[in-house]
Amino acid sequence: MVLLTKETMGSGGGATATTPKHKPLSRVPHTKPPFTLSQLKKAIPQHCFERSLISSFSYVLYDLTLIFFLYISTTYFHFLPYPFSFIVWPIYWVLQGCILTGVWVTAHECGHHAFSNYQLVDDLVGLVLHSSLLVPYFSWKISHKRHHSNTGSIDRDEVFVPKPKSKVGSFNKYLNNPLGRFITLLITLTLGWPLYLTFNVSGRPYDRFANHFHPYAPMYSDRERLLIFVSDAAVFGVTYVLFYLATLKGFVWLHTHIALPHYDSSEWDWLRGALATVDRDYGILNKVFHHITDTHVAHHLFSTMPHYHALEATKAIKPILGEYYHFDDTPFYKALWRETKECLYVEPDEGTPQKGVYWYQNKF
Repeated sequence: MVLLTKETMGSGGGATATTPKHKPLSRVPHTKPPFTLSQLKKAIPQHCFERSLISSFSYVLYDLTLIFFLYISTTYFHFLPYPFSFIVWPIYWVLQGCILTGVWVTAHECGHHAFSNYQLVDDLVGLVLHSSLLVPYFSWKISHKRHHSNTGSIDRDEVFVPKPKSKVGSFNKYLNNPLGRFITLLITLTLGWPLYLTFNVSGRPYDRFANHFHPYAPMYSDRERLLIFVSDAAVFGVTYVLFYLATLKGFVWLHTHIALPHYDSSEWDWLRGALATVDRDYGILNKVFHHITDTHVAHHLFSTMPHYHALEATKAIKPILGEYYHFDDTPFYKALWRETKECLYVEPDEGTPQKGVYWYQNKF
């Protein structure tokens, strides 16, 4: 895959791309794009927006079948000779975790109404799948919708909100070293998700405590509170089942990038915000994750599109997006380390008239 950096808009809204370039660390454009969302949508084949109940459920069945057979395989681990009987467990955890991430992605699509044409079906499937993973479905669906509505805004985005240098704790400069970055990555990859749901870590600042399990949290309106109670009840039910099984048997997973801009309210608009994301290549895991990572730009532009059409849609809009499309094929483990090192806070560039455009920096 290459980054197409030049295009000529025709009278019909088409584009002719020239000079393929691939520079993952080059900043993406932050000015108003020379195309509209309507032009992008017209470039995508109409069938890409069609949701199939059968196709969507086939992915659920596929994932659950893999999960079942992987689980069954663990009953034979004790037959392996030492040390293989211990080595296979971490391998199992990684494989099962990757497939369960695919289940999470399907539930996430339900929240976007991208699973079927029936909102009730989407919500029921999403509630079951997300609750099984201890995720409060409606709570996160609501906050994630606001994230998509305000992506790239440092004032209104709901999550992945970077801080300006003035609001970054002084202790961060002591973490700007290999050991500090390792600790930061370890906490982010193990506790980051539950910390966000429970304490709104990395989320939009509110004037009082924000929590995805609290029906009266500031991110929810009065008409949404009943849905939060439903989400809590479902997660509590799954937790109880897990506890009950444990008493019977014993108690024996970010899109940020240095090249992407953020905007304050003086510069932000929806399209530029939606374009402030990046497609990444996870190799074979692209398929396991239902292509949420290598088609993330298209997902932010058209979030109700089913994931099984996203690759075709991405191919269709890339010539029009031109240099506004950003793809990074850096191996994800290297990118994680690089972004942890480079993306510490955001500030506007010095000496430029556009003070509402913020870029990641790392110098204290």
